[in-house]
Order: sequence, then structure tokens, then C-alpha cells
Amino acid sequence: MIVDLARFVAAEEPHWQRLEKLLERRQGDAWAPLSLAEAKELDYLYRRAGADLARVASFSAEPEMRRRLELLVARAYAEIHGTRRAGAARLRPWQWLSATFPQTLRRHARALLLTVVVTLAGAIFGGVAVAVDPEAKEALMPFSHLQGSPADRVAEEEAAMKDRLAGHKATFAGELMTHNTRVSLFALALGFAWGAGTLVLLFYNGVILGAVIADYLLAGQGVFLAGWLLPHGVIEIPAILVGATGGFVLARAVIGRDDGRPLAVRLRAVADDVATLAAGTALMLVWAGVVESYLSQYHEPAIPYALKIAFGVVEFGLLVAYLGWVGRGKAQEAAS
Repeated sequence: MIVDLARFVAAEEPHWQRLEKLLERRQGDAWAPLSLAEAKELDYLYRRAGADLARVASFSAEPEMRRRLELLVARAYAEIHGTRRAGAARLRPWQWLSATFPQTLRRHARALLLTVVVTLAGAIFGGVAVAVDPEAKEALMPFSHLQGSPADRVAEEEAAMKDRLAGHKATFAGELMTHNTRVSLFALALGFAWGAGTLVLLFYNGVILGAVIADYLLAGQGVFLAGWLLPHGVIEIPAILVGATGGFVLARAVIGRDDGRPLAVRLRAVADDVATLAAGTALMLVWAGVVESYLSQYHEPAIPYALKIAFGVVEFGLLVAYLGWVGRGKAQEAAS
């Protein structure tokens, strides 16, 4: 209960004004990040204003003060608990590209490493299986054009005088993007099954990759293989690994080892990171689809293999530099 209203207002007015100033500044630049000190101050002033509102509510003679405090508390509540900040991040593409995405992936480096190890294990298995038993590729490879002789395919591709994708490159690129994005996001979604499905899918993709590589290398078609796969594969394969990384992040939240928080709380805690990894996967696969449709499917003499291989090597170098170093030292990564 307030005994001396004038003294109460004199003591609390500076805090109300400071809260109003903070909220006005946020309204003027809603996307600007709050420092840790400002966030703590905002929370403190919001709680203090809420307590003041409860005390003022008993004063029927001060309706103006009560309405002011009601509005102030409502605005502060919306700022602290609202979803505007999450939406803001999605509306800042440069910030997302130059910091959020690469930083998020680096925060989950161990999950990414697991995707690499599982894929390599599958590739070794597939490569050894084809090397030991060439007939095994019929069981391992899901696409008919991969089950034939590599030498025959190379001869056919290099002798082709007609552009079989003429007038359909955009359509083919769209089909590739859709298919690969579906597979990658499926690997991510399988994280809900404790990550077991993500593991299986990664291993299977590795098996196919290893079998194809071994088949073409054993047939002496390594240059063709590099010129065919590198331009789009150096983006497509990492994109699948990024999506699977999101799956393992989900799996960790679902399993909740040594974490006493409820499942819903654990999932909310990783929701932003999983969404970021999913978006990054989709964006990478858009580029991979364009490259595969407009470059990877064309071989010598139309496009020299050396040029295609060099393009793939440069792409991979830029991707590693981007994911490994872009955004380092920024406040967001330092805070994490």
C-alpha cells in the first residue's frame, strides 16, 4: 500500500522515464541488438513498473497514472516476450549470410563432424564393395545410368553432338533443387527419431557416392568423374551434411541427455539454429542445382575438364573459407 503518493511518484518517475526511453529507442530501431546490460536493465525496469502498477491499482483517484503504467508495462512485455526480434532476423539477409548462418554451423561443429564421419564410412563401404565385387553396384546404385559401364558412358557423353537439355535447363535445375532439398530436409527431420534415421540416410548416401567413385576410378575415368561431380558436388554434398547437422542438433534436444528441462523447452532452445541450418541447406542446393544443370552435364569437347575441375576446386575453397571464417569476431559469435 502507498502511504505517501507524492513521494512514491518522485521515487519511481525516473525509472518509468528510463523505461519509456528504452522502448522508444527500440521502436525507432527495432532491429538493433540489445547489449547484455541493456537487456538486463529492460527486464529490471519492466518488473519494477509491473510492481508499481499493482500498487497504483488501489488508487482510484489516480486513473491517469494507472493507464500510463498499464500501457508502459504492456509495451515492455511485448518487447521482451514478443516475436518481433525473431522475425527481424529473417528480414536481414546480409546479417544472416555474413554472420548468422556460418556462426550457427560452427557452434555445432561436433555434429557436423559426425555427419562427415558417417558419410565417409558409407563411402568406404560402397567403394570397397564395388572394388571387391563389381556386380554389387547393381544393388547399391539406385539410378540406371550409373549401373552401366563407365567407359561406355564417357564415350557416349563425349560423342554427343546434341544438347539434350536445350530449352529445359531451368526445369532440370528446379527438379534437382527440389529433389536434393527434400532429401536434405528429410535427413534433418529424421533427427526427431533420436537421429537414427539421419545416420542411416547419411551412410546410404555415402555408400552411393563411394560406389560411383570406385566404379569410375577402377575404369580409368577419374578425370571425367572429377569434371562431372566437382562443379556441383562440392556444394551439394556439404549442403546435405549441413542439413544432417540440423538433424543431429534436433536429436540431441529430443534425447536430452543430462538435461532436466522439458522436451518442449529443449526444442524451443534449438529451433532458431535448426531453422538457420535448414535455410542454409536450401540456399546451397539452389546454387548446386544451377551449376549441375548449366555446367556439370556438359563435357569435353564442349567444356574442358580442366576448366570444370578448377571451377569446383575454387568453389570448395570459397565455401570452406565462408563457413570457417566469415563472421568470426562479431559480437554474436563472441556471445555464444
